[in-house]
Amino acid sequence: MKCPFCDELEDKVVDSRMAKEGEVIRRRRECLGCKRRYTTYERVEEILPVVVKKDGRRESFDRNKILVGLKKACEKRPISIGTIEAVTDRIEKHIQEMGETEIESRVVGEEVMKELHQLDQVAYVRFASVYREFKDIDQFMDELKTLAQQRRER
Repeated sequence: MKCPFCDELEDKVVDSRMAKEGEVIRRRRECLGCKRRYTTYERVEEILPVVVKKDGRRESFDRNKILVGLKKACEKRPISIGTIEAVTDRIEKHIQEMGETEIESRVVGEEVMKELHQLDQVAYVRFASVYREFKDIDQFMDELKTLAQQRRER
């Protein structure tokens, strides 16, 4: 592992612990060059589907794109980074459990929308306005009315 401080390639593992219910191993490392410590995480490399974009392009599934989108939607909301990462984990796991080799980007977006709808309605509307590409205020208001109606029905 290359040291993030001095680029030395030699290090030693000082401590290892399981994290995220045994799905990740957290390792504390000490650089043998500069003696500084840093943390790495190991997880099993899972085979995830290729994402088919609206225009037909294909790209590898990227969990980080989901995480970035969720962070933007949840910006300035009372939602912890831990919660956002847990939501990302659930979405990734659900997509993996589908067992598909290819998946439309629409499916990923709908999974994010479903999670945000349960998590925070303001974040949901923020994400929906970008994801559904609202063209005008009427589309935005229609989404808000639907959300308000669902809330009243609960």
